[in-house]
Amino acid sequence: MPDADSTFEQAGAPPKVAALICAAGAGSRAGFAEPKQYRDLGGGEPMLTATARAFLAHPGVARLRIVIGEGQLARYEAAIAPLLGSAKLGPPAIGGATRQASVRAGLAALSGEAPEIVLVHDAARPFVSEALISRAIAAAAATGGATPGAPVTDTICLLGQDGMRGETLDRAKARLLQTPQAFRYDDLKAAHERAAAEGRADFTDDGALFAWAGHEVAMFEGEARNLKLTTQDQFDDALLRRAAAALLAQGDVRTGSGFDVHAFGPGDHVMLGGVRVPHEFGLVGHSDADVALHALTDAILGALADGDIGAHFPPSDPAWKGAASDQFLADAVRRVRDAGGAVAHLDLTIIGEAPKIGPHREAVRAKIAEIAGLPVGRVAVKATTTERLGFAGRREGLAALASATIRLPFREGFEP
Repeated sequence: MPDADSTFEQAGAPPKVAALICAAGAGSRAGFAEPKQYRDLGGGEPMLTATARAFLAHPGVARLRIVIGEGQLARYEAAIAPLLGSAKLGPPAIGGATRQASVRAGLAALSGEAPEIVLVHDAARPFVSEALISRAIAAAAATGGATPGAPVTDTICLLGQDGMRGETLDRAKARLLQTPQAFRYDDLKAAHERAAAEGRADFTDDGALFAWAGHEVAMFEGEARNLKLTTQDQFDDALLRRAAAALLAQGDVRTGSGFDVHAFGPGDHVMLGGVRVPHEFGLVGHSDADVALHALTDAILGALADGDIGAHFPPSDPAWKGAASDQFLADAVRRVRDAGGAVAHLDLTIIGEAPKIGPHREAVRAKIAEIAGLPVGRVAVKATTTERLGFAGRREGLAALASATIRLPFREGFEP
């Protein structure tokens, strides 16, 4: 296998990464009347929506395609509606009768995108973390092909004759294979084409197909939380409610606030919450001057007690000149996740006489939810004026006030 360094690292830029989500199955093993990927995980959000949101929110993923089954387009469109504001999301591909055929269809749909790395993930794993996606990208860049594996905690044995217990396996040497599996796009596509040409249609995961085609497959660290929801008992609403209640009872709840202001200057639009809003002026700032995302970033950092936006992205650093502010918010969310926590709610108020926020409110909510990896129901966006008082009332600029609620695990020695 060629050294990945010569392919990616010497190019001077990170590889272009595309993700495929396999969502074409009928979900018959789950025992539901509709495919399991469209089942509500709670709060009105289908499993497919939660899975897609994780990849759209990841800064290293440039493009996402979802492979759906024949006759699923209406369900897909309803599930994906909250995410349609993302430029990363391409149209769905129609899969085949097997997972292997569906992945092949998805790879073909990506052919015009020219990705260097492709991540293949199951829609039935909605709890994939940003850290796991990052490890998948790094592993593919370093090796060309890799799969995540989680340690086995149960005792495993082979099934003997007549259903009797057979040989006990060494679980220290075993791993539970997960997704996203990550590969050089061209190599995986060629492997799928070869398998199709040779009539091989029995591969249940891409790592096995990749190895069959003569490539080495590395292993990187998976996650116990990255469950694959397959059977009906895993979807038991009572179990999910009890798990949510336990989280609410035990979490270390913190809140933070953020405030930002930028003056108007030359331009024909302002960036608000990651959305381009037409206006007779622009906003002046070292980055894209998105007061909404700046305030939200500071609110999360405040709840985490981890400095402020200027400490992590100093305006004196030319790297951030004209930079899109979505990366600032994504970084703050990542810091919460790295601490073992989660962002629970974001509340934003935009202050100014113009432009009017109402026509853009839902687009701003959806974009913030995408960046933060949250259901849109956990993002509030409001707007107010200052009754023509002060700089905002004189239409000299815009301000934003934000609050963030996060949940962190209790640390040893801290009593709730």
